[in-house]
Amino acid sequence: MKITYHGHSCFLAEAGGKTVIIDPFLTGNPKAIAKAEDIKVDAILLTHGHSDHLGDAINIAKRNNAPIIAPFELAMYCAGKGALVHPMHLGGAHEFEFGRVKLTIAFHGSGIEENGTFVYTGNPCGFLLTMQGKTFYHAGDTALFGDMKLIGELNKIDAAALPIGDNFTMGPDDAVLAASWLGAKKVIPMHYNTWPLIEQDANAFAARLQPAGIEGVVMNAGQSIEV
Repeated sequence: MKITYHGHSCFLAEAGGKTVIIDPFLTGNPKAIAKAEDIKVDAILLTHGHSDHLGDAINIAKRNNAPIIAPFELAMYCAGKGALVHPMHLGGAHEFEFGRVKLTIAFHGSGIEENGTFVYTGNPCGFLLTMQGKTFYHAGDTALFGDMKLIGELNKIDAAALPIGDNFTMGPDDAVLAASWLGAKKVIPMHYNTWPLIEQDANAFAARLQPAGIEGVVMNAGQSIEV
């Protein structure tokens, strides 16, 4: 599996000739290099409805005739905007042509501001994405929670993306503990340095993973790794 980072919490996963994008916040993302109109994918995964995660999902879905895979309420919101969707919910899994998707819990919120009001879009989630035998865990925006131990015990995770920005999500201290519980071979920090409120030293975070034998992988937008 090839994983490409596009800033904030956006990742592109490629394997077996299929491509999936997660939380495609590109337009308006000060860290993104890629443009939404250049993204070609087979599916879009959304962890929750906040604008820095929903991002360009609906436009990308329409242009690629690709489904948005998301928790039920968020999927229905996107369907109402004309996107093809596949609704799921926490704990559920499904086999797609590109691979297997399972939704995990995430402790956060979910909603989008629209026409001066705030539209609730259901529970947030994380994703276990398995393609060609490799599993990528995208935790979504979340606090630390004890069931991360269980996620690590039940799954062989090749790479995990964990938020470290603090304020809205886990900070570095909690993310270090999460990484140890998950047992992932590689851990990629995300959801940091997009704005001053979530500034963090990602390299310092990665260094703190070394004693546990975990490879911390700090990525700039446009960079890729193979797992």
